[in-house]
Amino acid sequence: MQAHHWLYSWKTMVLASVLFPPLGLILVWTRPSTRLSRRILNSIYISALTFFYLYRFVGLRVERDGSGMMPMFSFQKSGEAHYAELEKNRARHAQLPVSQPVAEDARSTEPTVPVAPGEPAKNITVQPSQAETPLKVVQRPGGSYWTDFRGPKRDGAYDEMDILTTWPAQGLPLLWKQPIGGGYASFVVATGRAFTIEQRRSQEVVAAYDLETGRELWTHSWDGDFRESMGGDGPRATPAWHEGRLYALGALGELRCLQAKSGKLIWNRNILSDNQTGNLQWGMSAAPLVVDDNVIVLPGGRSGKSVVAYNKDTGAPVWQALDDKQAYTSPMLVTLAGQRQVLIVSAQRAAGLTAEDGKLLWDFPWTTSHNVNSAQPLVVGENRLFISAGYGHGAALVEVTLTSDGFSAKSLWQNVNMKNKFNSSVYYQGHIYGLDEAILSCIDAETGERKWKGGRYGYGQLLLASGHLIILTESGDVVLVKATPESHVEVSRFSAIEGRTWNHPALASGRLLLRNTNEMACFKISK
Repeated sequence: MQAHHWLYSWKTMVLASVLFPPLGLILVWTRPSTRLSRRILNSIYISALTFFYLYRFVGLRVERDGSGMMPMFSFQKSGEAHYAELEKNRARHAQLPVSQPVAEDARSTEPTVPVAPGEPAKNITVQPSQAETPLKVVQRPGGSYWTDFRGPKRDGAYDEMDILTTWPAQGLPLLWKQPIGGGYASFVVATGRAFTIEQRRSQEVVAAYDLETGRELWTHSWDGDFRESMGGDGPRATPAWHEGRLYALGALGELRCLQAKSGKLIWNRNILSDNQTGNLQWGMSAAPLVVDDNVIVLPGGRSGKSVVAYNKDTGAPVWQALDDKQAYTSPMLVTLAGQRQVLIVSAQRAAGLTAEDGKLLWDFPWTTSHNVNSAQPLVVGENRLFISAGYGHGAALVEVTLTSDGFSAKSLWQNVNMKNKFNSSVYYQGHIYGLDEAILSCIDAETGERKWKGGRYGYGQLLLASGHLIILTESGDVVLVKATPESHVEVSRFSAIEGRTWNHPALASGRLLLRNTNEMACFKISK
């Protein structure tokens, strides 16, 4: 009786709860003569202590999902612990092999003379590879295919080669996995290198990685620390690669042109201060677009400075257009109704501009809650485009026509069967596949009719390849689904990276590149 009293004494339960909370929870609920209200209250205290231990010592992270309502739990290091792990990992890169170099565009071998036509560059850091002589040399895939956000046409479609559509039970072969800095940018890939932009402590960092080994080849950084409590911190816009140069945009508007081979600065501007405008709530997110001799960005400045073109070689302003408040979509080079043009979706409308001087060709009203347009439009015919938005807004098929009075745009259908929030759809054989909020859906592009809806993948991202959808779920799984209007057919699935994952995947040379704010990985997906 005395032993029983000792076991269920309050001192024992407090000690057990502090040293091993699950034991304390058991004692609370098995202790005789304890009121239910006290058991519940003590359970809340012990649960809170458990979460503190998991956070402090195991790396528990709690983030909101894409709806902003539901919590997501993962185990990974954050803050200083994460940066320390990243730096330790990069220090080991001197022991990694480096792939055989592939010839880049001749422009990348020109002498670099930093030109700063805007604000002078500050706090530039370029870190080359840490080993002069690699231990091992492997063959690097050549070519420059995935050089833009969501692929060559910015439409999420991969057609460089056939992919493997029968996956091993354990998932695709892993080539490498390692920590990465924060932010929501994707990768671009050229000449055997993968490029992205990250947040590392109080700096935005453009980094180049060897595609085959993951070895960090160089970094270029500047002071910049964008913070946003709801969406998350860090840069958003994916860099663009063009003729041996990299065009990177930070979340605070810093635009830099770098040598892709070395990371050396060629020129820099700040597109917000240049165009007398403030930042968006969720930061500058539109990937720069290189067209002819210009690089086009979307600062959202008023007085005709919403869309701006800079000379890609010098950074000098070339033209400015529109007065729109901007949103979070990236500009695209498309041909509609026989006219080559720059397609944008601002906070107010979809519009086509001439690539040469930014003249407005046509527009179509497209205003959503909170001015959030984040999904990329899709060209689905010679004169038709698909646009979509979340927050209950839905989608529309827009037809652009040329008449004697110029171009005009009208809706062929509009409904709520596809609501892309901050993810984008793909188009295949007359049908559109995308995440309707958090559930995969297929609709008929001609009519807007829903063919099926199934598969809860959260607010992830997807690509199209070899008649299949490659889905990177919000929780970091990779899923293969047949792109067929008949029904939802999931072929394969495996866990790829840890933590909330909103970044777009990238595909090049048969390699699938994934990242989120904490981790990056590369898988072989070629046959």
